[in-house]
Amino acid sequence: MRLESVKVVSFSGIDGAGKSTQIEALCNGLRARGFRCALYTFWDDVVAFSKFRERVSLQAFKGDEGIGSPARPISRRDKNVSNWYMTICRLVLYMCDAFSLSVAVSRSAESDADFLIFDRYIYDELANLPLKNLAVRLYVRALSRFIPQPNIALFLDADPEAATIRKPEYPLEFVRRNRDAYHRISRLVGMTVVPPLSIEQTSGMIEELVSEKCLKSEYRSQRDSASAAASLGAHHG
Repeated sequence: MRLESVKVVSFSGIDGAGKSTQIEALCNGLRARGFRCALYTFWDDVVAFSKFRERVSLQAFKGDEGIGSPARPISRRDKNVSNWYMTICRLVLYMCDAFSLSVAVSRSAESDADFLIFDRYIYDELANLPLKNLAVRLYVRALSRFIPQPNIALFLDADPEAATIRKPEYPLEFVRRNRDAYHRISRLVGMTVVPPLSIEQTSGMIEELVSEKCLKSEYRSQRDSASAAASLGAHHG
């Protein structure tokens, strides 16, 4: 089964929200239905100068490297560092990432994939900005109009305490603020909020949302095209 156009689905949320688990479930479900999926990890596959930025961040802020786990908690210092000069750097770098994202989606649209699944999107970066500032909100709105719009942008909401236990990398107070920022971003750019549920309930809700936003509209378009072609043929006949 092939779709007429590539569908883009993005997953966003605080660390420990369960994005990887839900992405795997969605990809497995789509492949079982005969669709081809291409998975993009935003930091590895899209972000401009990612290795250089990671190296500079580690040297400048002296945080831990890697991914935290309950058995091995770490203390990262990168997106949780907030000051005026970091905000300026982010505003510039995120514009570079927006351009890189546009190129990546454009190239992928020419592939044989039916779905492009993004593990994080530029919205996750925008959640690092001081969104109470009006100028920053205007920047977010402008940048969100420039980038490719996902067919459905999912924000997986999560309890900060539970998420921090699953992935202990940042102070709980920062995770709480970060969650609030995601809610602000979701309202600014129109993300679909998936509330904290069980793994199975979340998977079912995501499958239903993707079917509604991506598949039913595609099938309606194909049906309308077929009806128009049949009507045209009858008219000429």
